[in-house]
Amino acid sequence: MLFTYNPQGVGDVLMVVVADDQGQAVEVEKKGAIARIRRADNQEIIAWNFFQVSDRLHLEGSGQVNLSEADLALLNDWLAAEGFEERVVPFESPRFVVGEIVEMEAHPDSDHLNICQVAIGHDKTVQIVAGAPNARVGLKTIVALPGAMMPKGNLIFPGQLRGVESFGMMCSPRELALPNAPQKRGIIELAEGVLVGHAFDPVQHWEA
Repeated sequence: MLFTYNPQGVGDVLMVVVADDQGQAVEVEKKGAIARIRRADNQEIIAWNFFQVSDRLHLEGSGQVNLSEADLALLNDWLAAEGFEERVVPFESPRFVVGEIVEMEAHPDSDHLNICQVAIGHDKTVQIVAGAPNARVGLKTIVALPGAMMPKGNLIFPGQLRGVESFGMMCSPRELALPNAPQKRGIIELAEGVLVGHAFDPVQHWEA
């Protein structure tokens, strides 16, 4: 789940993004100050909206926010009080991590895309379709996993590129809004000694 708060642009609403609606019609059910958004076709929960959230939580900044265990407990008590059975559960691991390309093959239906198998932890690999010109086996880079919010506000969800499934995105310095990022295409290249699976840290992983 992804928690976002934009009081200037949206109002006093905590938005909890659960899944991609994949362009399907949605249904909204509101109880009190909470709205549950589900896909109309399969009833999958897409998001929650908590209105007048500042009456209950103190949230700072604008954009993606991190909630404490106490904050989550409060939201779940709030859901129960309004009669919802579901509960909000955060991701157990970071959404931006160090990854290493361990396999790569040309996309069968593209002259510039590659199908990459990217290690993101011990015995954990994800498939990512990418068009970065500097992608190669052995390269370590920063991976945005499903559920990540990019600096410009766009969300990363599983999808397909020309019929091939992709479960994340390998990021360029510009996409991560890193200082003095080069404007040319290409994913960020990390030192060989950086450990796969570690959470992205701009101070550690980027030198302008």
